[in-house]
Amino acid sequence: MADEKRDFYEVLGVSKGASEAEIKSGFRKMAMKYHPDRNPGDKDAEEKFKEVNEAYSVLSDPEKKERYDKFGFAGIDPNAGFGGGGAGGFGGFDASGFGDIFGDMFGSMFGGGMGGFGGTRQTRNGPRKGSDLQKGLTITFEEAAFGCKKTISLTKNVQCETCKGTGSEPGTGKKTCDRCHGSGQIRSIRNTPLGQMQTVSGCPNCGGTGQINEHPCKDCGGTGSVRKTVKIDINIPAGVDSDSVIPIRGQGEPGVNGGPAGDLYIVLAVEPHKDFERRGDDLWLKMPISFTQAALGAEITVPTLTDRISYKIPAGTQNGTVFRMKNKGIKHVRGLGSGDLYVEVYVEVPTKLTHEQKKILKEFQRTEES
Repeated sequence: MADEKRDFYEVLGVSKGASEAEIKSGFRKMAMKYHPDRNPGDKDAEEKFKEVNEAYSVLSDPEKKERYDKFGFAGIDPNAGFGGGGAGGFGGFDASGFGDIFGDMFGSMFGGGMGGFGGTRQTRNGPRKGSDLQKGLTITFEEAAFGCKKTISLTKNVQCETCKGTGSEPGTGKKTCDRCHGSGQIRSIRNTPLGQMQTVSGCPNCGGTGQINEHPCKDCGGTGSVRKTVKIDINIPAGVDSDSVIPIRGQGEPGVNGGPAGDLYIVLAVEPHKDFERRGDDLWLKMPISFTQAALGAEITVPTLTDRISYKIPAGTQNGTVFRMKNKGIKHVRGLGSGDLYVEVYVEVPTKLTHEQKKILKEFQRTEES
C-alpha cells in the first residue's frame, strides 16, 4: 500500500525542497550505509537499500519529483492515472543513471566499475602522459637574487632508444588481446538478492592494456623505458626564493602508448646570507654606528648586494632607527623593478674608554645635569 511507504525525502535523510546536490549526497550516504556488500545476510539492510534506490529514482528525475511533490505516492503510481511509470520495486529498477554515483562509491569493492549500474572502467591501452617528477635544489642567496644557470644530474626512466618506447623489438608490434578484444576489460554477471549485477575488471591476460607483446624489446624488457642518469640544464630567474618551483616541461617520466612525457618540478631552497635578511623582495640590514655618529650625524658606508653606497645619517639618530634605500632590494621575479633595502642602525656603546674620553663624557654629563 502506498500509505505504508516512508516519505522519500525522509528515506534519503533530506528535507523537502532539498537541492539536487543535497538529494544526491543523501543518496550516497544511505546507499553506502545499507549496501548489501557492507551488510551481508542482513535482510533489513537489503530492504532499506531497495527503499533508498526507489526514493532516489523518483527524486533524481525532475518529472517524477514534480508529480511526487504535488500528489505524493499517487503521483508516481502507474495505476493512478497520472501518466508515466512509478518507482516500482528494485527488480524493475532502471539504474542506468546511477553509474557515476555507484562507480565513485563502490568501484573498489567490485574490482573497478559497476557495470550493472552503467559504470565504466578506463582502459589502459590509450595514450597516457608520463608521471611528473620533483627534485630539490639548493642555491646561494646571490644566485637567487640575480638568477643563474644550473646543471643537475637526475636518475629517471627515459624512453628506450632501441624500441622508441613501443616496448617491442624493432620490426615487430603488439597484437590485440583475444580475450578482451582490445578493450582491456572483462565483464562478468553475478546473481544477487537484488537481481543480476554486472561488474567490470581489468583483463588478466593483457594486464588491462588490450594488447599482447609477443616480442618484447630486449633492452627495456617490454616496458618501453630504461633507467638512466641524465644531465638537465636549468635557467633560474632573478628574484626566486625558497620554495619557488621551476617547471621543466617534458623532463618527467616518459609517456605510455605514445603519450607525452611528464614534467620535472625543481623546488628551490635558498641559503641564508650572513648580513642580509630577506622579507619578500625587500632586504633588511642591521648596521652598527658609534655614539658620536648617532649624536653628531655622519656619513656612513652601507653595503648592498651589488656595491657600497654612502648615506648621511642625521644628528640625533636614535638606536633602532630604520632608513630606506629605494630599489636596492631583490628584483621582482614577475616584473620590472626591485624591492628596497632597509637599514636598521644600532648604537654601539664603547666598552673601553681612555682617560681623556672619560673626562670628556663626564664633562658632557655635567652639562646635561646643569
